[in-house]
Amino acid sequence: MFALVVRFELRDDQSAARFDELTRQAVDQIRRAEPGTLVYATHTVAGAPLSRVFYEVYADEAAFQEHEKAAHVIAFHAAKDPLLTSQRVEFLVPHVAEH
Repeated sequence: MFALVVRFELRDDQSAARFDELTRQAVDQIRRAEPGTLVYATHTVAGAPLSRVFYEVYADEAAFQEHEKAAHVIAFHAAKDPLLTSQRVEFLVPHVAEH
């Protein structure tokens, strides 16, 4: 599996509303067209109305690369970038907690 978390900080309320609209459209296309995308969960952040967090899980790194090359993802990135003040991407590594 290949997983990541992305946190987006939005410019203002109007940017947040537009970002949410773009996200709904993108997630619909991701769910329909990307069998290698296992989880694509989007969240608001309690107490931070201009923050959004995506949790993404892919079958493997190849599925993630296919996701990144998809036309609907490229269009989403181009449309959402002007709405942001920042974003942070964290790639996750599977880990088993020791007892």
